[in-house]
This record gives sequence, structure tokens and C-alpha cells, in this order.
Amino acid sequence: MAFDTDPETVEVGIDIGGTFTDVVCRRNGTSISIVKLATTRADPSLAVLSAVEHMMKEWHIAPASIKRLLHGTTIATNAVLERKGARVGLITSHGFRDVLEIGRVMRQKLYGAILEPETPVFLAPRKFRKEATEQVSASGEVIVPLDDASVIAAVDDLVGQGVEVIAVAYIFSFLNPAHELRTREIIRQRHPKMLVSLSSDVDPAFREYERTVVTAFDAYMKPVVDSYLRRLETGVAEAGVSSPLQIMQSRGLLAGTAVARLRPVRLFMSGPAGGVIGGSIAGAMVGRNNLITIDIGGTSSDIALVENGQPIIRPEGKVGGYMIRVPMVDVNAIGSGGGSIAWLDDAGGLRVGPHSAGSDPGPACYGRGGQKATVTDASVVLGYLNPEYFAAGSIKLDPALARTTVEREVAKALGLSVEEAALGIHRVVNATMAEGIRLVSVRQGRDPRHFTLVALGGAGPVHATALAADLNISSVVIPVHPGVLAAAGLLSAPTGHEVSAAYPRKLAALDVADLTTALAALDAQCTDLMANEKLEPGGIGIQHFADMCYVGQSYHLEIPFAVQGAQTARRLSEDFLKYHEQVYGYATNNPISLVNLRTVHQTKPADALFKSSYAPAPGEARKGTRLIRVAGAQQPVEADVYARACLIAGTVICGPAVIEQADTTTLLEPGWIARVCDDGSLLLEKSS
Repeated sequence: MAFDTDPETVEVGIDIGGTFTDVVCRRNGTSISIVKLATTRADPSLAVLSAVEHMMKEWHIAPASIKRLLHGTTIATNAVLERKGARVGLITSHGFRDVLEIGRVMRQKLYGAILEPETPVFLAPRKFRKEATEQVSASGEVIVPLDDASVIAAVDDLVGQGVEVIAVAYIFSFLNPAHELRTREIIRQRHPKMLVSLSSDVDPAFREYERTVVTAFDAYMKPVVDSYLRRLETGVAEAGVSSPLQIMQSRGLLAGTAVARLRPVRLFMSGPAGGVIGGSIAGAMVGRNNLITIDIGGTSSDIALVENGQPIIRPEGKVGGYMIRVPMVDVNAIGSGGGSIAWLDDAGGLRVGPHSAGSDPGPACYGRGGQKATVTDASVVLGYLNPEYFAAGSIKLDPALARTTVEREVAKALGLSVEEAALGIHRVVNATMAEGIRLVSVRQGRDPRHFTLVALGGAGPVHATALAADLNISSVVIPVHPGVLAAAGLLSAPTGHEVSAAYPRKLAALDVADLTTALAALDAQCTDLMANEKLEPGGIGIQHFADMCYVGQSYHLEIPFAVQGAQTARRLSEDFLKYHEQVYGYATNNPISLVNLRTVHQTKPADALFKSSYAPAPGEARKGTRLIRVAGAQQPVEADVYARACLIAGTVICGPAVIEQADTTTLLEPGWIARVCDDGSLLLEKSS
């Protein structure tokens, strides 16, 4: 195989979605190559290896020239959703064996006739939960020393039952982890290959149920993530790639695989985080810092809010129906995408999703045996997609199959024409996605009218103007490569780590000297983690955060801060009250408490997705016209069709229009105007 002989630096971002695996390759900081490959759902690592092979064969990239290999993965989330994690053994303090099962005695389904467990008991059924004799006080003092014999008996029993990993969650270990550390030492002495998750490492914070849950989830995923990363590292090494692999974490920071293995629970939002990072940079490049990003793929839509250029970080998130206390980019993932299946409920109402046709067999128009009508089939019927140029022509769509399936599955049952049924499918899925946008904006005190929508993913630009109109959003940004922006975001994301520790203090009694000492200890831990990344000296920023709540409150908010001497407590109080009122609609004069401290060390994020200046491809931008169907029009309308790659900066396009490119299609509905920005982005604005 012949490779380019010129020495070059190649950076590769690979994002695995439910339908496609997106690959973005950047050479020498400027030249960009992209490709979308079908996701291998049985083993996603095979898609990554296929991407490396594609780069070698099609782009003639020498494996040795790859200096950065960055990856966003859904392996952790899928392990939970598909119940494919490890067999976990859980060791707790004496008397707390059933914390995982009791939970908070809160029912989400108040009127369900059949009661089902609402706590993640599947992580460690009762026979896999054991107790150790020990006790630490609420101030961190040892009341009952750890009984090694009780630990040995518990561990040996669990190993005898075939557990693959052990989670340890003792009461008040976040204040004094000595007993948990000794337990890990005993486990390693007796069973050296056994994987262990300690609550004092995973989530050193108060509230025993939440801490036990997140520790058990960490253990549940640890062997799965470890095995996945091992296969991946072995595969790329055998292909000749010597670059270390970095994984996107839930907070939007890249980390080496060594740390990812230690803390797999921090990978839940690995996939969506890349899209949020990419979307925030794309918005900033056209002067928009208050954004709502929506990444519409084949299986789902990931929605996030970016304020003042920074993605919103939440202290916990819901995965598989369970709240898990891990700081993560605030992404609302819903089961709506191009592959979402349209179906009729028992009352004859039209529904779309959450089930998806995925990549195999895929939508009916793929011609791979799919028998269900999907959103993509509807898009073909409506004329939005070019059957000969879908995914740059790598997938040929069959319009006849799309029409036949939409007619059979939806139109006939509802007494509609095929076009009316297709419009109905779009209207339903758009309504679902619009409600998802309201969840991250209106329900958190933000008015979406004051934000710009950033549409990404293979299907995002198809639905962008309809969503914006529904929410009264007046502007939309379509980045240069929106269909692979999650992968492109990996190339621009910072490398970083976070470390937290419990810090239960009343704000009124804050000791600034003690606070400074605590932060210094956390910074030292973060510095050690950053050293593993082998970064160039300098250029690392440090941020400090405090988790805060009213005294007696069971939830907290993360507040950024800097130590400012005697003014520290006052500034923390002001910022907490302001943020609490914004999120929850009120603020009071009740006493405020610190809960945890957190430090984040990270490299400087990129200020542009691609360093090269925009240069259109040669050729005529206007490709002709096509009849399309749009909401509100009784008859088909004639839309101009453009090749986006040939559009010159400053070009203005009036809707209706269809703008085609290799990784997506942008639908410009009537009443919208598109302008090509200097960086190549499309800025869509509602016509006055």
C-alpha cells in the first residue's frame, strides 16, 4: 500500500453513533477529510478499526503519521441500556446492605397498577451484596475499626459466586477513606486480578444512596470499558498507529485511556459531549455565544444549552431511567432521529420513535430489508433528500420503497395521501424534538428566543428551520461539516481532568485558609492526572467549583469561584442565590452550605473548528430545482438546489431551497434566508 511520502501531522476524531460512525481527519492542522461508516453495533470497536483502514486505503495516510487519535463512545451507556455490564459484588458497612434497593422511597410512577423496582437493583442483587464490620462517624472519626476477617469472608464469598468486579461503599468514607483503602488492599492480596471500585474514589460526597449507586455503576461498566479499550488499543497498534488513544469524558474533557479505565462512570456522555463542544465553537465562530445545540442522528437527538460560550454542566444525569451523580454536559437525549420508526398507537394516533431502524436494516429506502416507515423515508417522499447523493453517494436511496412503505404503514390507515402522511411524520417528530429543547431551556429558566440554534448530525439541518419556527428562534447556525461535528468537536476539545472532595461547611463559617488548603490538595491530584497525558509544559488552566445548597436541601448547584480573601464567602453567596433563582425560580435568605469542592485542570479549548480559511470548491453552486413539500403549502413548491461545497462566502439564498453536501442536507423553508459566513458556516435567519 502506497502512502504519501511527505512528513505530516494527522489528527483523527472518531465518534460512534447508533447508526453511523463519523470520522474526521485533519492533516497539518488544515486539510480536512471526512467519512461516515456504518456502526458495527455488535462490537463498536470494529467500526473504529474500519475507519483506520479506510484512512490508509482511501486517503493514503501512513499510520505512523497519526499523532492524535480521539474517540467519543457510547460503550458505557449501551452497557447500561442493554444490561450487558459485569456481575458486581457490593460490600457495604454493617446494616447498610440494602441501601441500593431501598433508595429514596420515591416513586416516579405514582399510579402504576404493577409496582416495579425503581432503583437499579440489577447492578447487585441481594445475594451479591455483603456487609463488613466497620463504622466511621459523621465527622470522619473511626468508631469501629475495620474487621479484616469480615472483609475476607465477604470477598471470598462473592468471588465464589462468580462476581467479576467488587464495589465498596462504606458510610462516611468520603470523610475518611481509610477503611475502603484497606478493603481494596485485602481484595488485591487475595484476588490480584479482581477489579475494584471505591466510593471514596468514584464519588466522595455525602448521601449514601447516590454514592452507592454511582459506585455500583462504575463497577458494572469497568470490565466492559476495560475490554473495549483493550481491543481498540490492540487493533490500532496492529494497524501501525503508535499514537495514544484519548477518550471524551462526560464533562467535555479528553482523557487518556488509563484514566478512563479507572473512572468509566465518567464516560456516560462521551458521545454527545463532542457534539456540544463542536457546536459551541461553531456558534462562537459566527459571533453567537448563547446557543442551543441539537445533534440529530439516525437513532436519537442530543440537545444541549450553551450559555456565554460554556456548555451547561449538571451534577447528575439520568441514564436508563436512573439518576446517576456524575458531573456531565447537560444533554437531553431523546429517541428521535432519521431512523425513528413511525407507528400508530391503539387509538390510531401517529407516533414517531423511540424505536429506530438503526443502520441494519435501516430505513426502508436503504433497500436492506427494512419494512417500517421512518423519518428518513418521509424526508425522501417530501423531496428533501437526493437519493443519489445521500452520505455523499455511499448509500443509494430507493424513493419507490420509501413511498410504498409510508403509504402502507401510515397513509392508508389514516386516510391520507403519501405526502400528507410524510408531512405528518415530520410534524410529530419535530414536536417531540421541540419539547426536548424546552426541557433544557424553558424549564431551566432560559428563553429559547434569546438563543441561536446550532443544528448538527446527519439529520439536524433537515429539521432546523421547522424547529426554530416552532420555538420562535430567529437564527440558526449550520456548521461547515454538521453531519460529523461530534467527531470534529473531538479535535477541538480540551484535554483535562477533574477531582472533587466532600467539604461540608456552612458558608457563614467559611475559613478561607482551610478552603485554600483543601483546594491545593485537589489541585495536586489533578496535576498528577494531567501528567499522565504527557502534554507540553504550560497552557493549562485551573478552575475551582463549589457544590452548594441551602442547609437541609437534598440537591445542590455547581458554582464556579475564585478565592478572593475575605470576599470569598460573599461572592459565593451572591452567585449561588442568582443561579438558584434562575434554575428553580426563587431564592431565599436561608443559611447556605458548601457540600463539595471540585477542581478542573484543562488545556485551552480551540477557538476554531478548522484552522484553514474557507475556500469554496470550483464549479457552479446552483444545481437546479426540485419540487418539495412543506408544511402550510397545499401543493408542491419549487426549491432551488445548491451544492454547499461550491458556495462563495457572502452568498445569500432565499428559501425554499435545499443545500446538499457530503454529510447532510440543509432544508431552507419558505420565509428563511441563508447567508454563507466567512468561515463557510451557514447562518439562517427568519425573513422579516
